[in-house]
Amino acid sequence: MDAVDRILPSTAPDPAAVWPGILLLVLVLAVPTARRWGRAAVTVIHEAGHAGVGLLVGRRFEGFTVDAGLGGRAITSGRGRGPGRIATAWAGYPAPALIGCLLVHAALGGWVGPILTLALIAELVLLIKSRSARTLGLVLLIIAATTALWWAGSSVVWAGPLALAPRDALTAGAGLVLLLGAWDALRDVAASHDPHQDHGSLAGLTHLPGWFWLGTWWLVIAGATAWSAWGLARSAGWV
Repeated sequence: MDAVDRILPSTAPDPAAVWPGILLLVLVLAVPTARRWGRAAVTVIHEAGHAGVGLLVGRRFEGFTVDAGLGGRAITSGRGRGPGRIATAWAGYPAPALIGCLLVHAALGGWVGPILTLALIAELVLLIKSRSARTLGLVLLIIAATTALWWAGSSVVWAGPLALAPRDALTAGAGLVLLLGAWDALRDVAASHDPHQDHGSLAGLTHLPGWFWLGTWWLVIAGATAWSAWGLARSAGWV
């Protein structure tokens, strides 16, 4: 299988070949260290969400960092107020859930190759924009994991009578881990009284209360979770 085959969409896998990816979610739930690594990836995607929307609304992405406590900061430059600034501030918390949902549906639909290719391009941009050794190392680990999945291709492995699609299964599992991490991050920010958190910044930018912005994030994360669950249920023939 050459590089072109790894980039292009493939035939949607047998749903049973994707379901073992749920074991990755179980592992993250059961092992605190694995859950912390999942949260680290969520932080990177959170900051990428700020950066990506910032670029879409005409701001400049200067760089980002992830600290030892798994907090992050993306630096964009442009107007200090206005719709673009609001959209940029809002985009962080929904990003992991939306990306997680995309990964689940890509795995179910045979679109893992194109999605992983786009992910690698985005991760290389994040690598260039990393502004600390910790951030650089974390992004390199994410790039290594994405590259391994991309290189694996859409091959099917037989385990006795069972057909497994490792790349698709792990991609679906990674999507579920991001959805879990999105809920964890929302829980933590909802419990925070730090006015410099994103909902506090949005309250200052719009004069709408912080709970309003928390509610918008909840709706998006809940919608992404429900859509992912529906996709998995449909693939299993339950709906």
